[in-house]
Amino acid sequence: MTVEAVRTEPSLVDLLDRLLGKGVVISGDVVISLADVDLVRIQLSAVIRSVREEWGTS
Repeated sequence: MTVEAVRTEPSLVDLLDRLLGKGVVISGDVVISLADVDLVRIQLSAVIRSVREEWGTS
């Protein structure tokens, strides 16, 4: 009798659940420049995390 290991790819829902359970930080920069002169610079940061409330505990 042989046993074969079956690898399954995690679904998108599983990946999102794992990321939101631990938290995700997204950051980015947008720079609009003309002739190597920065005219507008926007720095964005977002922390995304699920909120789970424990019911029945005080």
